[in-house]
Amino acid sequence: MATARAPEREPQGALEKLVSLAKRRGFFFQSSEIYGGIQGIWDFGPLGVALRNNLKRAWWRSMVELRDDVVGLDAGIIMNPQTWVASGHVANFTDPLVECKKCHQRFRADQVAGSRHEDDGGEFTEARQFNLMFKTFVGPVESSSAQVYLRPETAQGIFVNFANVINSTRMRPPFGIAQVGKAFRNEITPGNSIFRLREFEMMELEYFVPPADELKWLEYWKEQRMEWHRGLGIRPDKLRFRQHGPKELAHYARGAFDIEYEFPFGWSELEGIAARGNYDLTEHQRVSGKDLSYFDDLKRERYIPHVVEPSVGVDRSMLTVLLDAYNEEEVRGEQRTVLRLHHAIAPIQVAILPLSRKEPLLSLATRVEHDLRPFFRTEYDDTQSIGKRYRRQDEIGTPFAVTIDFETEKDQAATIRSRDEMTQVRVPLAELSDALRERLG
Repeated sequence: MATARAPEREPQGALEKLVSLAKRRGFFFQSSEIYGGIQGIWDFGPLGVALRNNLKRAWWRSMVELRDDVVGLDAGIIMNPQTWVASGHVANFTDPLVECKKCHQRFRADQVAGSRHEDDGGEFTEARQFNLMFKTFVGPVESSSAQVYLRPETAQGIFVNFANVINSTRMRPPFGIAQVGKAFRNEITPGNSIFRLREFEMMELEYFVPPADELKWLEYWKEQRMEWHRGLGIRPDKLRFRQHGPKELAHYARGAFDIEYEFPFGWSELEGIAARGNYDLTEHQRVSGKDLSYFDDLKRERYIPHVVEPSVGVDRSMLTVLLDAYNEEEVRGEQRTVLRLHHAIAPIQVAILPLSRKEPLLSLATRVEHDLRPFFRTEYDDTQSIGKRYRRQDEIGTPFAVTIDFETEKDQAATIRSRDEMTQVRVPLAELSDALRERLG
């Protein structure tokens, strides 16, 4: 699925340039920007929504629809608060927080030590633990008995439904439950555009396995997930595994790896794959009093399954594919900005562009767009000069443009322009759909 590549650009300022393009072209904006925005929360425009949906569809297709050992789930964002007691989030989902006595700003303690904040911020308070879960209330009375949390991860919705899924399907370990959904974390220092957010969307799989097979499946999912990212056209040299050291691992984890991408601000986590043991099911069984074990009738053995969890953020995946696709290059003496997005996830796959707003070009172009729409993600555009329209389609990542010109009525043909090769080929209208399908795979 890899797509053609131009020479690498200099990374300096790449994030700032991408954020500028994202706002200008409608990928993402600062949330409630007209009121000054709100830190750590972003809104996604028309192209951003399309790209996100394509990423989610690609993930779901790979993780659920093309497999016979994974089923889907959509759990509630607000859950019984005992869920978060059992999972350890109420007691342990914290960051150490310090406050500058001079400016009264608050920072994560680990980000202050040796940083410019320590040099310029004056004296800091002692660190205290700050829980990252957002709190709200259910019902009309705002009391401690009515307090609930916005989920900080989607995984617990899967664990508390483990017995429901086992009892309502014929699944047996090894098998997985997949979920895509929103999560919320009151991050002290969100930043780097949509890299670290307070409201974000996750794509998670909990893969339940016999205890002895956990590390085998950890290796399996490591390779599966790396292959998926490469399949989106992300450059292999920009991806790597990083194994968690003993001090990083949760006390219940037997192993964990990050798939890292080389962002403009350095190597950082794109996806995590962890062997979580049977901690979550065991704790929910203990706190709820419900049996969450599994009886293997073939082995005549009862056990609480262990779990391997691949977890990736939609927002971070979106930022990664955009950064990886962003290129600036000179074409015939002119500067061109192009997003070389893989055609499987590009918001628009085919743009239909009449050379002029005169008839019969408009009618012909409209008809062509309507004919292609059932088979491809299409866009019709008749504004500005054809050169500017080509540049806009390059900037939003459209792989192909179909130009309807003054010869089309006579020869019943149109020109297909390629974003990456910048070649043009004349194709009969009757063969247009097949020609595009061949190019888009």
